[in-house]
Amino acid sequence: MWLTDGQKIGVALTSFGAAFMLLGVLLFFDGALLALGNILFISGLTLIIGPQKTFYFFARKQKMRGTICFIGGILLVFLKWPFVGVIVETFGFLNLFGDFFPVVLTFLRQLPFIGQLLSLPYIRDLADRLAGSRTSIV
Repeated sequence: MWLTDGQKIGVALTSFGAAFMLLGVLLFFDGALLALGNILFISGLTLIIGPQKTFYFFARKQKMRGTICFIGGILLVFLKWPFVGVIVETFGFLNLFGDFFPVVLTFLRQLPFIGQLLSLPYIRDLADRLAGSRTSIV
């Protein structure tokens, strides 16, 4: 599957958004970096999947608690409460995007160096537990 130019820009914006949010947390919850990261992340996500699909993703009834926490956390960051905002936003993020973690883990296990690292005995168990992967006993 090939990405359109808009989707490529969306991937870059989402990546920069995640990087700014990480940097904002590492720099003791710098509100400006966190706010910029939030704006870039939401803009990038909208460009990747489209405005209508973004709206439907956040407006689904099953994801309403995650959406409220995610948007509420962003608002708290904008209202100069970055520490509380990041905690609320993280809870919302995990509720919204938690279903994708097993898929991401499976993809990472197929990469050359990271896949070997994730296949080590104790790391494999920990990664499966964190991602919520289901393993069958066969």
